[in-house]
Amino acid sequence: MTVDTPYASVRQVDEQAVLDVLTEAFMNDPLACWLFPEVSERGRLQSHFYRSLLARPTAEAYLIGRGEGASVWLGPASHEEPPGAPEADQKAVFGESGARLQAVGEALTQRHPDHEPHLYLACMGVVGGRQGAGLGSAMLRHRLERADADGLAAYLEASSPRSRALYLRHGFEDLGEPVRVADSPLLWPMWRRPRP
Repeated sequence: MTVDTPYASVRQVDEQAVLDVLTEAFMNDPLACWLFPEVSERGRLQSHFYRSLLARPTAEAYLIGRGEGASVWLGPASHEEPPGAPEADQKAVFGESGARLQAVGEALTQRHPDHEPHLYLACMGVVGGRQGAGLGSAMLRHRLERADADGLAAYLEASSPRSRALYLRHGFEDLGEPVRVADSPLLWPMWRRPRP
């Protein structure tokens, strides 16, 4: 499916729009629900988490359409800490969810590849009414074409069987067994080599 819709980097768009799209897209996601079980606080905590990703030195954020989808990529610095564990001064912000967020971050850090520089798709989401319309594929194609041209691999953790299937269609492969922390949903580490 080809999607002909505007695509813009965060330098050209309002950062708040990226936060709003991701928060809405993941409001009922099993991992977000596990990390932030208090429904009345979930949106605020998610937004804070996504804001911390955007503050990373190598962060690239994109919006597609009129704010129907957003993605945040980190890298290609191979030394940058993967997202997950909140910084020490942020732990108070996350309250009881801070321990879950930290545990997931530590588990993912152990699995994050460090053998070569790569892009890291920290998160990508499409708002509910637009899921299944090809926007996720369009966002992936946009950034992966540039990664291929630059000879960069890409890494991510899929948070659902549906997103894993999408990433498999775009050349990602499972990188070992899924990750699970306590009773969390599964996360699938995935790797994609650059295409010539």
